[in-house]
Amino acid sequence: MTDTTAIDIPGYKQGTWVLDPAHSEVGFSVRHMMISKVRGAFGVKSATLVAPENPLETTVTAQVDATSLDTKDEGRDGHLRSADFFDVENHPTIDFVSTGVRIEGGDFLVDGDLTIRGVTKPVTFDFDFGGFGADPWGNYKAGATAKTVINREDFGLTWNAALETGGVLVGKDVTITLDLQGALQA
Repeated sequence: MTDTTAIDIPGYKQGTWVLDPAHSEVGFSVRHMMISKVRGAFGVKSATLVAPENPLETTVTAQVDATSLDTKDEGRDGHLRSADFFDVENHPTIDFVSTGVRIEGGDFLVDGDLTIRGVTKPVTFDFDFGGFGADPWGNYKAGATAKTVINREDFGLTWNAALETGGVLVGKDVTITLDLQGALQA
């Protein structure tokens, strides 16, 4: 059951929050050769969260720089940026627009539309708030981690290679982890 009543979050303040890219990252992990995981990250171009009196009416828009992809392997990064995967020449950003915020079973969930490679699909991020507080320069900050799992093939990322030992080179499920810090705008 979805709870739609207003909730109390200690330290929560209304207003427009802007993501701090220097303290935020979009990470991902995916199975490689069926035996291990490859991890990587993208830089965040922009993100804005508009927080009204009721936190469950919050809206979020975010844009990730797909060209910033980094898996710590230049050859793999080049392949992932190519038309086989993200096709960053034609799709330089990954976009998210929220469609709702809810609490289910004690979890804070943000539903929205994720666009990768020009394909938009609904996703749900499970948020874990780190808290709120003022930094030494008087800025009011918030921190959170959010996770979701997507099937990369749903977004047109279908390239793969069969392995001699059975299975495939790249798994279908991709775990996306957002480590976020934002500041309340004056």
